[in-house]
Amino acid sequence: MRRLQSLPLHLYLVTDEAGKCVNGLLPTVQQAVGGGVTIVQYRSTCLHYATLLSEATALHNFLRSVGVPLIINNRIDLALEINAEGAHIGQSDMPPTDARRLLGANKILGLSVSTEEQMRAVDASVVDYVGCGPVFPTISKLNAPKDLGIEGWAELARLSPVPVVAIGGIDAARASSIRATGLCAGIAVVSAICSSSNPKETARSLL
Repeated sequence: MRRLQSLPLHLYLVTDEAGKCVNGLLPTVQQAVGGGVTIVQYRSTCLHYATLLSEATALHNFLRSVGVPLIINNRIDLALEINAEGAHIGQSDMPPTDARRLLGANKILGLSVSTEEQMRAVDASVVDYVGCGPVFPTISKLNAPKDLGIEGWAELARLSPVPVVAIGGIDAARASSIRATGLCAGIAVVSAICSSSNPKETARSLL
């Protein structure tokens, strides 16, 4: 059985498209980790596998050298090819049981959740953590569900059988408010760090 509570979810960076990272993809991740990011998810809508492989491999080589896990969004094949520490899937991706079967027992598996129905369906024997949101309106993901607000997010978080990461429109002030609920294992950010001219300092402000 995986040790769920030991997951380093405290400050979770989800990467934006490489072209949207002000300092470039790899430098942004390097600086953010220097500022306190504890786990990174590589997320890209690029359709060219060679590009995905090149970017993910560069990230993994760096992150492995500093002991920070790399999670791959959606692409289980890519996660397996580079031996990433895990994968994250959404509600419209493959079923969690299929993802777990492909990943094996010892990889991290995260799942996006935005409704009570989805949260009640989470199987703690399959999924290691959930990314719950969006808490606030977000511009980093097209067709995102309606934002929950802190109270709505907290109601869902209380139902979770696994650690919960808050995501969606989070900045330093909002991060403090969410952490104050005592319900989140971590805060996930995209634009706050990727669009920052100083990812290191921005990461520090989110701790």
